[in-house]
Amino acid sequence: MHPAFSVIFLTTLIGAGQGLFLALFTGQSYSAVQLVPVQDSTAFYGTGAMIAFAFLVAGLIASVFHLGRPERAWRAAAMWRTSWLSREVIVLPAVMGLIFIYSLMHFFGWDTVLYTSKAGTTLQLSLVVGAVAMVATFLLFICTSMIYAAVKFLQEWACALTVANYLLLGTASGFTLAAAFASSTAPDLLSLYGNWAIIITAAAFITRGGSLMRNARIKAKSTIQSAIGIRHPKIQQKAMGMQGGSVNTRDFFHHKSADFMKIMKWSFMILVFPLPIILLWNGMESGSTGTLIGAFIIQYIGLIAERWFFFAQANHPQNLYYQTT
Repeated sequence: MHPAFSVIFLTTLIGAGQGLFLALFTGQSYSAVQLVPVQDSTAFYGTGAMIAFAFLVAGLIASVFHLGRPERAWRAAAMWRTSWLSREVIVLPAVMGLIFIYSLMHFFGWDTVLYTSKAGTTLQLSLVVGAVAMVATFLLFICTSMIYAAVKFLQEWACALTVANYLLLGTASGFTLAAAFASSTAPDLLSLYGNWAIIITAAAFITRGGSLMRNARIKAKSTIQSAIGIRHPKIQQKAMGMQGGSVNTRDFFHHKSADFMKIMKWSFMILVFPLPIILLWNGMESGSTGTLIGAFIIQYIGLIAERWFFFAQANHPQNLYYQTT
């Protein structure tokens, strides 16, 4: 498939925003049961949630550039019963709204302790809102990834690893960003976020590596014989069937060489996994905010390359006819 940068930025930006919110909610949940020190509500949770909201807004803006008629974007939600894209269109604003409310509750002190146990565990209203937002966030990960995993004829996408990769890669980038944010505003939580970022990144390495190995062994269900409806055993393609290009040659193939694909694959494998882990480890040891910010930036650049490769690797069956020039 031809990678669209609007979709690449949409999925990577909202993934980082979702992951950052999950990190913030994890930190507040741990503090509620006294596993980590309580942090300043406004400076850390309020500001952090607003940063997560900004990533989601940026992703939504990026998606507009993928629309031929943006004024008709509302119609994308009409097929929610059968379309994962429609479900994503509905869930994304819901997640944004919940995270925005969560941020305002911490900014303006609209938080109330609903219950306190004898052991000191507290249940705050913001935790309830955060729990609903957490469920919606996971649902958004599922909707976004299932847009691709549900396409059965694109064999590179049609597997459970697609869902796992979207979830783990987005969460990894969010926790890495949370570690950088915590290093300057909540040092007590740095080890929590840094260690979880390393664990999730390592898990994402396993699932993404698994999908690469799976895709390398895929046997195409379609052949050039099935593409043109002729069963002769020896068919040699001479042309793509037209003198000029068309939507078939532009939107369903990336037009890059095999060497370029290898470069992209190894680039994202290095930038997304080992380099951020090394920088996270170093940043936690030294307490360097700059190192941790660098870990996030490098990982995010790698995620852009990873998402490009994800789209480009999907081989549409129509390329059996139109790919050759």
